[in-house]
This record gives sequence, structure tokens and C-alpha cells, in this order.
Amino acid sequence: MVPPQQDHDLVYNLRLSSVGPGCVTGSDVVHDLSGLDLTMKLHYLKAVYYFSSHAMEGLTVKNMKEAMFYLLNDYYITCGRIKRSESSGRPYIKCNDCGIRFVEGVCDETVDEWLETDDDSKRNLLVYHRAIGPELSFSPLVYLQVTQFKCGGISLGLSWAHILGDAFSVSNFINNWGQLMAKVNVNSSPALAPRSLTNTAKPEAPSEPLSAKQVNHVGDLWVLANNCKMETFSFNLTTQHLSNLQAKIGSVSAFDSICALLWRAIAKVREGFEPQIVTVCRKDPCHDDNNVLGNNQIIRSIKASFLVGESDLNKLATLIANDQDQVCDERNKIEAAVEKDNGSTDYIMYGSNLTFVNLENAGLYELELNGEKPKLAYYSIQGVGDEGAVLILPLPHGSAAENEGEPRYLVNLTLPEGQVFKLKAELKRAALL
Repeated sequence: MVPPQQDHDLVYNLRLSSVGPGCVTGSDVVHDLSGLDLTMKLHYLKAVYYFSSHAMEGLTVKNMKEAMFYLLNDYYITCGRIKRSESSGRPYIKCNDCGIRFVEGVCDETVDEWLETDDDSKRNLLVYHRAIGPELSFSPLVYLQVTQFKCGGISLGLSWAHILGDAFSVSNFINNWGQLMAKVNVNSSPALAPRSLTNTAKPEAPSEPLSAKQVNHVGDLWVLANNCKMETFSFNLTTQHLSNLQAKIGSVSAFDSICALLWRAIAKVREGFEPQIVTVCRKDPCHDDNNVLGNNQIIRSIKASFLVGESDLNKLATLIANDQDQVCDERNKIEAAVEKDNGSTDYIMYGSNLTFVNLENAGLYELELNGEKPKLAYYSIQGVGDEGAVLILPLPHGSAAENEGEPRYLVNLTLPEGQVFKLKAELKRAALL
């Protein structure tokens, strides 16, 4: 009798190599990490893009690596390693061209077969991930995994240290790589506008932020120690789901409507410990440059002065969308809190409160291989605090005359394991699962 195949056997023949800039960056080049960057040191972003066999016609792993050489000339910071200041112990990035880790793998399923049974545990097989530390100077900041499926399709899996930049930076990074692959594949000379760094505003606000909290010192192994086991699951929202939801709520955005629904649902399952404060992250329209690398997303805290689990959805959605008296961009407050101790204390942002992240404008489907967009682009966060996080991602869809049953958004939740079963039951009652 042949034993059933285990998930960890699905992707095999892993081969690791390093890819660095095609040109030497220079000696003694460093990148100083801002207080906001250091707040993200225990968080990691994971992305998986799925492509059909057509996307790979004429494209080889060699082409991919060659394009990456050019890309990393501009994104040289991603090839650096963490060092600490000898005087203060504050971390910084030494831009020493050590490279990102490039991983190749093989899977005996087709892309469609994989997507039929796709879940978070399987997706992790497509993203090679190692936390930073305990040897900081030997830890890559980026891992890129190319998995080839038996149908000829591929997945591109990225593990990204959040100290480098937010999800919008990740998307820009991989989209620019796609543009360079197209040029390499036609034997032209790739070029990319110089990648710019963001200028972090000086800390101004002395009050403590609501959207970040200090955690126990982790030393040189940058892994968050949760008080409970966290579980990740996802579900799709269709056009019909959104129509029904917005008919109850009114004229607010789909994102605000989804946040209101999930905030109330999670409050109901927490039985007396409902989240009164949530954090909402959105793209900053002032940082719309595709070559900007940094933690630039707007981070706002929203506080409810009423019982969330018993509230009207319209009231919650309006609070999220419009109540500027209770909505505050906390980036400067976070910066000030970390700089108060010169970056020596450890903080988290995702999961310090229940955290909602809007990736609708992240350009997740701007990556093209051979003119083909991904069948699916999936993002998640590693290192979420006990309050949990929700990522709301767009799904590819067709014309304006969409089928009512067509998926429009993918909702990815990371919550304490004991709450997931209850939340699924609550979502089923709302006819969302």
C-alpha cells in the first residue's frame, strides 16, 4: 500500500543560489533604518504569483536571473545584511552585495490542480522563508522561489523582510522585475529609473501610538513570540456578496464595508473581549512612485466608543471611512516611540490591534510574463500579533458586466487558532462561506 503523499513532499528538488547586483554597489555603503522600519523588524511579507504555461514560453530561469541582476543594481539595499552599530547597538543595513537567495523547486501537480486545493499550509511550500537571525550578518533579507509545475506553469514566491518596505514596495519590486524580464527576453538593454529612498519625517508627536506596541526584547533572532497559536485562512467575496453588503451599508467603499463586517464578526466571537480599537493600513497617494522603496503606507488607528458586536454595520463603515476626529495617521507617533530609545526596543504593528490592510491599489496584477497576468496573486504576513490581521486583496476579473458569482476580493485572515472556527461559523450565518 502506497502511503498518502504529505504536503511537504509536494514541492521537491529545491536548489538554492544567490543573486546580487550586476554592478558593484561600492564600499562602505549603508542604509540607516528609520524608527518606522524598525517597528516592522518582526514582520515578514509573503507573496505568491501563479502563472500558466503560456507565460513561460521562451522564458527560462536563466532569463529570470539575468533580469534580477539588472533590477538589483537599483534595489541594492535588498542585497545587504543587517549589522549593529558598535556604539549604540542600533541595527542598520550594510549594502555589501551579498545578494538575495534564489530558490528553484519542482511540483508534480498542475497549477489548476494546486489552486483547487490551495490553502495557507500549501502556499508556504511555494515561499522559501527564513527569519532574520540569529547570525544577523548571514541572513538574507529576500528569498525568491520559482516553482515549476508539471503543466509548464510556474509560481513565483517571495519572502520579504518588512524592514525593507511595505506590501506596495514588494509589488513594485516584482513588477519592475517583470518589465526587465520582458526586455531581457528580447535581447534589448534593460534599464530602470534609479530607485529612490523615502525621506522619513522627523518624529514630532510625544504621545504613544495606538497602532503599535512594545514587545519583549528578541535579541538577534527576529521572530515574534505569540501568546497563542495563530492560524491563517482565506475566502473569496463575489460581486453578489458585495452588492448585498453595500445594500445594507450604503455608499462607502468595498474595503470599508468588508472591514466593518469583519470587525463586527470578530467582536462577536471574542465574547466580552471585543476589539474597540483597530488599525487600518492603506496606500499613501503621496508615495505613488513605482521606484520608491520603504514603509510608506498610511497607518491609522480607529476607536469605537460603542459595543462593536452589537453595532449597525453602517455605523462601523462610516466610522472607518469618514470619522476624522477618531482617525489618526500614526506614522510619526510610531517613529517617535521607537526613536525614544534609539531603536533599542522591539515593537510590532500588525496584530497589536486587529489590523486591516487594503491592497486594492497595490498593482498586484501589473506583473506580466509574456504579456500574461497572474492567475492569482496572494499576499500574507508572517509574524502577526495576537489581535490578528486581515489583508483584503483584489482578484482578477473580467468586463464590467461581471457575473454575480464571480470572485472580486480575496480576504486573508490571521487570527488566534481558537477564534477561527467560531468566526467561520459567524461568516456562514452571514452567507459568506
